[in-house]
Amino acid sequence: MKINTLLIANRGEIACRIARTARALGITPIAVHSEADRTARHVREIGRSILIGKGPASESYLNIAAVLDAAQRSGADAIHPGYGFLSENPEFARAVEAAGMIFVGPTAETLERFGDKASAKEAAIAANIPVIPGSEGARSDPNVIRAEVLRMGLPVLLKAVGGGGGRGQRLVRAKATLVADIEGALREARSTFGSEGLILERFLTDARHVEIQIIGDGDGKVLHLFERDCTLQRRHQKVIEEAPAFGLPRPLVDRMAADAVRLGESLNYRGLGTVEFLVPGEEYFFLEVNPRLQVEHPVTEAITGLDLIALHLKIAEGGGLALAQQDITCTGHAIEARLYAEDPGESFAPSTGDITHLSLPDDIRLDSGVEEGDSISSFYDPMIAKLIVHAPDRATALIELARALRRTAVAGVETNRAFLSALVSNTDFAGMAVHTRWIDAHLEELTRTTADPRSRLFEALAAVLYVMQRRRDDDGNPWRNRDVFTGWRLGLGDDLTEACQRVSLARLGETACDLRVTPIHRGGHFIVYDAEDTPLSLSAEKIGPQSWRVTHAGESLIVRAKVRNTLVEIGTNDACHLFEAAPPLAFASGDVGAERILTSPLTGLMIKVLVSEGDDVQIGDTVAILESMKLEISIKAATTGRARNISVTEGAMVDRGQAIVEIAEKEEAEA
Repeated sequence: MKINTLLIANRGEIACRIARTARALGITPIAVHSEADRTARHVREIGRSILIGKGPASESYLNIAAVLDAAQRSGADAIHPGYGFLSENPEFARAVEAAGMIFVGPTAETLERFGDKASAKEAAIAANIPVIPGSEGARSDPNVIRAEVLRMGLPVLLKAVGGGGGRGQRLVRAKATLVADIEGALREARSTFGSEGLILERFLTDARHVEIQIIGDGDGKVLHLFERDCTLQRRHQKVIEEAPAFGLPRPLVDRMAADAVRLGESLNYRGLGTVEFLVPGEEYFFLEVNPRLQVEHPVTEAITGLDLIALHLKIAEGGGLALAQQDITCTGHAIEARLYAEDPGESFAPSTGDITHLSLPDDIRLDSGVEEGDSISSFYDPMIAKLIVHAPDRATALIELARALRRTAVAGVETNRAFLSALVSNTDFAGMAVHTRWIDAHLEELTRTTADPRSRLFEALAAVLYVMQRRRDDDGNPWRNRDVFTGWRLGLGDDLTEACQRVSLARLGETACDLRVTPIHRGGHFIVYDAEDTPLSLSAEKIGPQSWRVTHAGESLIVRAKVRNTLVEIGTNDACHLFEAAPPLAFASGDVGAERILTSPLTGLMIKVLVSEGDDVQIGDTVAILESMKLEISIKAATTGRARNISVTEGAMVDRGQAIVEIAEKEEAEA
């Protein structure tokens, strides 16, 4: 059956990605959106989109009836689920086909077999593939789970049978936290995946995560498209992915690929999927199957030259798989970095808000679902973009990715850009001496700020450019100079520091500093003083619409610069520097008593309140648990005292900054 109209039951970058290939094949894409996504990029790019519900995914992108209704209203021949949401839901696959449309993905039976981790493990055992030692089948009784964990010995990984995408996994390391860990794992399995079932597995230390991309025609023909290494992870979610896997013996990888193909053949696999393995040393163990398109598919496309979405759609139409294994070749090395709106220094807590500034490199592949001016919502995954580089070898790919990250700048939300830069420049990662928990062990090192040797120069230049812009914009300012690039018209001779204009400037994500900028001298010459009155002398000459020649200490530097409102962006061929200017007092710290009022760090759902009015609270105690962007966030007390004025209830939505509880001093509470 030919697909003429394709409904994309997803959002963000993957909806945009699928739509581009669909159009190239002559297929008309149709989008869906929630109320929170009514102005989202995928809605704008695809052009036609149908409202399917409110902001929460459970009321929109996970609403099978609403998605089917949208497909039928649009006259769609097929539905592509992308990844996440309904992509692994067998009930959805059945409903799509029962409605006379094509489900672009595996059969409902395959989704049932592989979507449940316990069932997938059984299938791997039947195919004679090595599996991780652990429980046989799922467990839901907390007492039974506790007894079995103690019998197995710690550490043990608790995994929701319906989990995926890095969610639904909890590592138990200590007996002291065992009960809380089991409770949390069961709660997440129930609220996120609709089932309390957990499987228990021995935790493999120092293992790499390697997955085999498979593709099948549904009639028994299954091929592999080489492997991807996804070892670098935080919170069980992948951060950087690459293909092929560097440093592993080829015979080992070939055996994994053969096992993956054999597993797919055993179920007449249809469409795209990955068979995932943990590799400790020179052995490997089956981990799970993701019976869908993966976030990291671009690196496979880069090394094979294949469009995986095009192959996916061709198979769905019944066109089969016109490739043989020997036709698929691997060329060069590809690496993908996921740029997220999150704060690595705060346990990777998601960051919500408007993206007020976004600069991304234009000479690499970018898969993105947002643009400047868009919002990062608390309802969905906080990914901003995937940066993908392809080079002749891994060393070159790492260099190019590091450069791409340096030329990336985002304002309005916190991001993991600096963290990613530290990762790709790390010597352990360069030698692939890493494992799935390596980031946890090196987090302090990876989140430590490193000084740019030219940081002071760029900081001074940003202050100069900001002052220049203010002079042009403010007619009433005595600093106004209609010819600011040719000289200071009042003819000041000596440097008059008392005539300086004060600027409070912060590099994004860093502490603000107070600077003073002198009037302009001939040749666009300035002196900028820092808080210690240390001068830095530079000249700035505009040579194009956004191009400047900066001279300092005998060195000439060509930069691109943009000033918009309070943001100053300075770009070189190798990096992008973003600063924000503000009144001097705007960066002052808040009320010292503010730590006694615990507020919500994000907009989200309050799933547990752990204190009652009058309870004693110690520093570090968890007082509430918030769910935002598919993440459970523990809100901890920053001081000792007594809980009072509890203003939230379990099951309620809370806004970012909303007061949750006051931790009053005991004497005050008793009074």
